[in-house]
Amino acid sequence: MTNFVEHTLAFANGKGGVGKTSMSSNCGGLAAAAGWRVLVADFDPQGNLSEDLGLEQDNGNALLTSLMTGTPVPIIKNVRTNLDVVPGGRALADITNVLAGRAARMEDPSQRPDTFGDLLHASLSPVASDYDLIVFDLPPGYPAIINGTLECTRALVIPTRADSASIGGLQAVAEAFTVARKTNPSLRLAGVALFQIGSRSKRLEEAVRDRVTEMIGAAAPVFATRIRHLETAAYDLRDKGLLAHELESEAANAQVSRLAALRAGKKPVDEYLARSASGLAEDYEQLTMEIFARMSEFDAEQEVVA
Repeated sequence: MTNFVEHTLAFANGKGGVGKTSMSSNCGGLAAAAGWRVLVADFDPQGNLSEDLGLEQDNGNALLTSLMTGTPVPIIKNVRTNLDVVPGGRALADITNVLAGRAARMEDPSQRPDTFGDLLHASLSPVASDYDLIVFDLPPGYPAIINGTLECTRALVIPTRADSASIGGLQAVAEAFTVARKTNPSLRLAGVALFQIGSRSKRLEEAVRDRVTEMIGAAAPVFATRIRHLETAAYDLRDKGLLAHELESEAANAQVSRLAALRAGKKPVDEYLARSASGLAEDYEQLTMEIFARMSEFDAEQEVVA
């Protein structure tokens, strides 16, 4: 039996700090803003997705309990219009011990022990039909969660930065993808997304693209869009719990207020470090369009096979 769930998209890399959570929240948020019914699920014990969306940190107990009991995943409704969230948290770090304990208690050693994918499928299936898109934000350093989620996923995006550790993390996830395809042949590698590469770093960008292409060959494209590095915007996004397109609007309004205060001879109040987030917002919009174009290709391939 396959654990595959339709209309699912995962962001994963074996290295932290490469943009998985930022891409998960922004791509999910943009799809919701376009009218899709979207569920974003945070499977990282760090639970940073909540911060990106302006939510309080969760301890992850409710999600762990639902996985252990086979009950529907806990959902925070209407975090944005059309956008719901499954919060992660530190309790998820116990999932490896849970799976090991169940395997140890099996009476028939010839049976396949439960995987994270089995637990996820049981808890996600009751609500999956309520959504047009389900996005998984996956953690680094938890192979059981990564491997099991890929058993349920339609499309995988691997974010990476330019450093060697990030590229190594990419390779680890590419290997996990190959293993997951054996039990989930519907899984496709949508592409590799470059994160926090400066707008003037053309030679570095080209070098990273060449290295990634050499590593994974023709298995997937490196997306043309890269997410640029804007330090002030990155701080504002996490600090204010905003998505890039939301910060674009807020920063523009703040700039108008600042200029009005200066004209009136008053000291302006700087609520945001970023003067503009338009470039970053455009990056996420273009990347989201590229990802969805790839997913449409996968759906068309499936229709031809059927």
